Amino acid sequence: MLDNKANLLNYVNGAWVQSPGAEYLNVTNPATAEVLGCVPLTAADEVDRAASSAAAAFPAWRRVPAPARIQYLFKLKNLLDANFEDLSRTITMENGKTLDDARGEMRRAIENVEVACGIPTMMMGDFSEDVAPGVDEYMIRQPVGVAAILCPFNFPGMIPFWYLPYALACGNTVIVKPSERTPITMQKVFRLLEEVQLPKGVANLVNGGAATVNALLDHPAIHAVTFVGSTPVARHVYSRAAANGKRVQAQGGAKNALIVLPDADVTMTTNIVTDSAFGNAGQRCLAASLAVTVGDADRIFRPVLAEAASARVVGYGLDPGVQMGPVITPESRARIQGLINKGIEEGAEVVVDGRDAVIQGYERGNFLRPTVLDRVKPGSTIAKTEIFGPVLGLMHVDTVEEAVQLVNSGVYGNMACVFTTSGAAARKFRYEADAGNVGINIGVAAPMAFFPFSGWKNSFFGTLHAQGKHAVEFFTQTKVVVERWLTEWSRKF
Repeated sequence: MLDNKANLLNYVNGAWVQSPGAEYLNVTNPATAEVLGCVPLTAADEVDRAASSAAAAFPAWRRVPAPARIQYLFKLKNLLDANFEDLSRTITMENGKTLDDARGEMRRAIENVEVACGIPTMMMGDFSEDVAPGVDEYMIRQPVGVAAILCPFNFPGMIPFWYLPYALACGNTVIVKPSERTPITMQKVFRLLEEVQLPKGVANLVNGGAATVNALLDHPAIHAVTFVGSTPVARHVYSRAAANGKRVQAQGGAKNALIVLPDADVTMTTNIVTDSAFGNAGQRCLAASLAVTVGDADRIFRPVLAEAASARVVGYGLDPGVQMGPVITPESRARIQGLINKGIEEGAEVVVDGRDAVIQGYERGNFLRPTVLDRVKPGSTIAKTEIFGPVLGLMHVDTVEEAVQLVNSGVYGNMACVFTTSGAAARKFRYEADAGNVGINIGVAAPMAFFPFSGWKNSFFGTLHAQGKHAVEFFTQTKVVVERWLTEWSRKF
């Protein structure tokens, strides 16, 4: 821990609190290596205080009418708009993505708040009259209780809002655990939540690492858990929380393929594929990892994709004109370079080499340049491993059927996209691809806030996804009431 750097705080029961005796980690700007602050690894006893506060606040909060609950969200939406630029710059500083990417992230976060403001309608139940003589039956939705929201480093502003506004609007209380790599954005968001003046204990912030997560997964007062991260950790979160009787949605990793047909528009497809592969330095679960050319598309697109990757401007995301920033840590940089080396060992051809990048003025940053590997072999390490970095593998098949088979042979099912001007080919792909998010002439099939963020196979563990109606269903439990009131008429039956 360095002098003159702020220790980040937890927010528990309506107050900012220092984590007593906790170990601290430096939060570092991945482009400059500057230490931005120090984050506590919260111990289990402090997790207990946060969970107990949320549980104590729940009975009163669930009794607040839904139209009154969303008034807090309206205020929060206005505050997020007013602080939009500051939050976006904070994301860039602690995550490394470009400022435009950070702005897009915050816009998606605000969209989820807007959708959650529709809870009075979205949370409605069902009613059937006279299911038997004089008997009515209806279903109502009630909040689950305390929800823990476990967030990743790559979208520190957006992903908490896949869950937070819906959980609160549905009448739950929450504990947010941001990534220890990028915790500062949520510090600022909770300052805004403090201005909203939610009742004490309704929204809590607990920083920490793996031990903090496990304490949340084990705590008996917590009833629902959300998670976004790698597949091994998602599987751990899902199994441990479910074993403790909690409902869980755990978003895992991905190995997303973009299928390029010969009739695809060259300029549009090239721009979209490179944006998909190298946006956010490839550190997103919807990043393109493989571009699969079909037929003559190999001859057409290989050189233009290589040219576009080579031309991409890499640097500090706050500098004008920069199109790609660093990866999150030196360890991530080393891991990605190791995977590139492994791909070359297994026979892939280096078309564009982004290893050992040095950016003038930011020599201490975790930089890689875009890398393109051609002739990636099916079943090879580089073909099946989630790289989570700015590396695009090129593969070639002869037919659309082979392309679909290649997509469906993988263990992940987060996203798959096709680029074509053929409606028949697009429909076939959309119908047959085993992926929860499908793009047609779209490189990042990120659903709007009113649609669920789907994921299949090893990309998701659970039943109900983030956002929209799925979020409402996840953060509520259904109660069916069968009701009879004796009247003169009903006495006849």
